[in-house]
Amino acid sequence: MRWLRPFAVTALCASLAACATSPTGRSQLLLLSDAELNQMGQQAFAQYQQDVPMGDQASLRYVQCITDAIVDVLPERQRNQDWQVRVFKSDQPNAFALPGGYMGVNTGMLDIATNQDQLASVIGHEIGHVLANHANERASTQNATSLGLSVISSASGMQSPGGQQLMGVLGMGAQYGIALPFSRRHESEADTIGQNLMAQAGFDPRESVTLWQNMQAASTGGAPPAWMSTHPSQDQRIDGLQAGMDQAMATYEQARGQGRTPNCPRP
Repeated sequence: MRWLRPFAVTALCASLAACATSPTGRSQLLLLSDAELNQMGQQAFAQYQQDVPMGDQASLRYVQCITDAIVDVLPERQRNQDWQVRVFKSDQPNAFALPGGYMGVNTGMLDIATNQDQLASVIGHEIGHVLANHANERASTQNATSLGLSVISSASGMQSPGGQQLMGVLGMGAQYGIALPFSRRHESEADTIGQNLMAQAGFDPRESVTLWQNMQAASTGGAPPAWMSTHPSQDQRIDGLQAGMDQAMATYEQARGQGRTPNCPRP
């Protein structure tokens, strides 16, 4: 059934004129407007700031310094976006980015990312999500999948107990066959974009691998199989970053030669 997915996306693109291309050249289905997504991002960011306490100002200056260095190498349209970053007091080693350029970094991530280059990998990754319109693509794909299942249900008369059971199986297939792979694909794509961005800004891309080695060392408990997870496994992420390392290092050396030598003091 895997061949049906690109066919369905192509059909939707043709009928809705909603096709786009990600920074890595991958075809995307984008149904929502930037204005809609940005408004949702702003609302979610405001709510998060109400729910989670802020970190200290020294940590914010550190994160802002790294963010500014990466934003400075973005194309003009994205560079002029109103990027906003906050540090949140939470032990969970996490970071996030929302449509509209709203980003958050938890203090727990500062314990895992032990230097500016490792944190640049995290921030570059989150900016990569925004540049690639991943939130729009995910929402658009979920909407299109829901619509498709509804059409199948109506056309097939699946209202009997047996039909409802089949719809449950189809729903599970959509979850593990479409939604989660898209999420894993987004994470891997953001890793690639982020690695390139950090290198362009003069941060050492080799530290992107070290970051994930730190994450492995800090992990506790078992993780779900990669095919049932919204993220690639840590080993998969390291392999992906290593695969792009030669190109990233060439970009890094060129950036350093051009005088891009960021120096963001860690608090």
